[in-house]
Amino acid sequence: MPKILIKYGGNAMIHEQLKEEIAKQLKELKDRNYQVILVHGGGPFINKALEEAGISSVFYDGHRHTSGEALRCIEKTLKGEVNGSLVSALNRNGLSAVGISGKDGKFAVAKKRVHRKTAPDGTIQEQDLGFVGDLMEVDTKLIDGLLDAGFVPVIACLASDEEGNDYNVNGDVFAGKIAAALNVDAYVVLTDVDGLYRSFPDPNSLIPEISAPELQGLFGSAITGGMIPKITSCLEALENGVKKVVILNGTKPELLTDVLVDHRKNGTIITP
Repeated sequence: MPKILIKYGGNAMIHEQLKEEIAKQLKELKDRNYQVILVHGGGPFINKALEEAGISSVFYDGHRHTSGEALRCIEKTLKGEVNGSLVSALNRNGLSAVGISGKDGKFAVAKKRVHRKTAPDGTIQEQDLGFVGDLMEVDTKLIDGLLDAGFVPVIACLASDEEGNDYNVNGDVFAGKIAAALNVDAYVVLTDVDGLYRSFPDPNSLIPEISAPELQGLFGSAITGGMIPKITSCLEALENGVKKVVILNGTKPELLTDVLVDHRKNGTIITP
């Protein structure tokens, strides 16, 4: 039974009609005996919640600096608003969805992330991101049990360390780690664009297919900002046995079954 992990985000998360259409696509995948896992962040909702709380947002290479106050707001938004809304949408469309985060069953163990970046002079600079974590261990028993029982896990990107300290984990990085741990057949990243471009937004520069080694060479040119954690997660998934990674436009839900069931080439396909 093929296992698919989808990183859900962008405009497909904001617009209710798109959310319903994606839920219908997931139902079709499930009806064709695919096991489906959904991992989500909540960028737009988190931005709004933090703004309403008077908490400013600062990003470093696509990673949000997270204070203790911000983390409490983020957890409330991810679990109480975004996760609950997705679970409801999937259930409305005939699926049996279960909302969890990495904290549930302690299936994902994190540690505090120290962000490192190479400066123009070649020195390594460290940036404290606050309560931002990296996943260190993933115990798949909980997710495997849900999948075997016919449920669709809907996972928010939060996790705790061994001492019980909570962390916000970048949604793309989180999804890539879970995809690798589950050894999924396909890892799909939904974005607001048609794939990866050599020279965004030139449509003629869209990359239909690329190997992981070639992709490594595009950091700093085609891969910048928020695309950095997305591509990093794709590469890590491939390095750990995931067979195929696809970057798709989430505003075109029909592409999910086109690519996964009918094996048509859409978006950017990344191979080992």
